[in-house]
Amino acid sequence: MVRALGVLPGGAAGPSAEGFEVAYIDPGGSELRRPLADVWAVRFEDAAPVREFKSYEGQRHLPGLWWSSTAGGHVGYESWLERDHVMLLDFDPAVVGISSQPFWLFWASEAGKGISHAPDYFARRGDGCAVVVDCRPADRRGPRDWAKFEATQTACDQVGWEFRLVGAPDAVVVRNVRWLAGYRHPRHWLEPVVRGLREVFAEPRPLMEGAAAVGDSVAVLPVLFHLLWSHELAADVAVPLRAESLVSPGVRR
Repeated sequence: MVRALGVLPGGAAGPSAEGFEVAYIDPGGSELRRPLADVWAVRFEDAAPVREFKSYEGQRHLPGLWWSSTAGGHVGYESWLERDHVMLLDFDPAVVGISSQPFWLFWASEAGKGISHAPDYFARRGDGCAVVVDCRPADRRGPRDWAKFEATQTACDQVGWEFRLVGAPDAVVVRNVRWLAGYRHPRHWLEPVVRGLREVFAEPRPLMEGAAAVGDSVAVLPVLFHLLWSHELAADVAVPLRAESLVSPGVRR
């Protein structure tokens, strides 16, 4: 969670709820810069990144592209922490769209100095609400970082977006979801097996026991893991997935 707004480390005042501008790339590839109040309805979940994901010898971060089953394409990341969080957004059944580095946010400090910040992710939920996400380890948030995060929180409040400042996610959840993510591609949807798994897990049942009841585990398990990824079936990912893990009917996106 972010700190309370209005007072930054050292006692400096945060920015007001006005004076923000946003720069983004429209579908035609042109960069636009508009007042924040005018862009609340822009589909930033479809926006192209405003910054490049650069790779060079000796860099500390490890950028890459995550193939998102939610977005149906690649979403960039600049570190393993960002990769884990875009994976978790992709796994979240409430999320229907994701983009990385979706816009530049501009504002001025009390001294009149121009400041800019590009949040890491923009996500759209199925209910239409928007989520802006910044990823930063808790031990690497200095005063200048807090100033930008709190300004971003203020901007999001102004237009009714949720803001999340996230650090290292739960290790067990990440391991489980990373395993399921290996089966996120639609090619693992095999209709006869899907039908059998739905019938077998109509009531909670141990994972391997249910899979064996449908057929050869080599053929069945990839489909089962795909259904767990897509939430057609559900299991508790807060504890390690095991052969005895209970699998039950899920909730579709």
